[in-house]
Amino acid sequence: MEREIDLKEISDGRLYSSSDMVKADCGDCKGCSACCQGMGESIVLDPLDIHRLCCGLHTDFNGLMVDKIELQIVDSVILPNLKMASGNTEACSFLNPEGRCSIHAFRPGICRLFPLGRFYENGSFKYFLQVHECPKPNKTKVKIKKWLGIPNLSAYEKYIADWHRFLLDCEAGIQTLDEENTRILNLYVLKMFYQTAYESEEFYGEFYERLQQVKNTLGI
Repeated sequence: MEREIDLKEISDGRLYSSSDMVKADCGDCKGCSACCQGMGESIVLDPLDIHRLCCGLHTDFNGLMVDKIELQIVDSVILPNLKMASGNTEACSFLNPEGRCSIHAFRPGICRLFPLGRFYENGSFKYFLQVHECPKPNKTKVKIKKWLGIPNLSAYEKYIADWHRFLLDCEAGIQTLDEENTRILNLYVLKMFYQTAYESEEFYGEFYERLQQVKNTLGI
């Protein structure tokens, strides 16, 4: 998701790598679920997010579409996002009655990241700390790698950067297409990366096979 932002206004003005320490640890967020409410359509999901949700919940993409995710257009590309439950707070559908995340072990990347963000440049990205988003006081320092809690983080970061570049290529290509061909491209991307289950235990290998196939088909 592309956003025009001024880092000076939303962050501490620094860019970080995964080995850096940041003041983001909220003490297990006890008694607070503010970041799981009122998020609208902002929790956009990448293919690994969907794969992990399907495995963790023992379902498939269509099962998630019943009441857990929905589709939206993000920078011209149709992508899934977490669906907020109905009600005044628009709480995440996975928030339990105690205000805790029921999918914490396999929660999406954006949820793991918060209150950090990603700043993309030169084919990769750095992390930044959002200083106004989390209301929890007295945060302590934690290494970003530990905060994310993602196995094989270097492979994950490469995957995130490559997925971001692919979406930018799709967005650029869509600008040259008519409505019908835009629809065909979007349905193809959804089918190849989201709707078709990943059979291999090694997600990244299968993802890159699909990515190369899609790039060849689309002429990217």
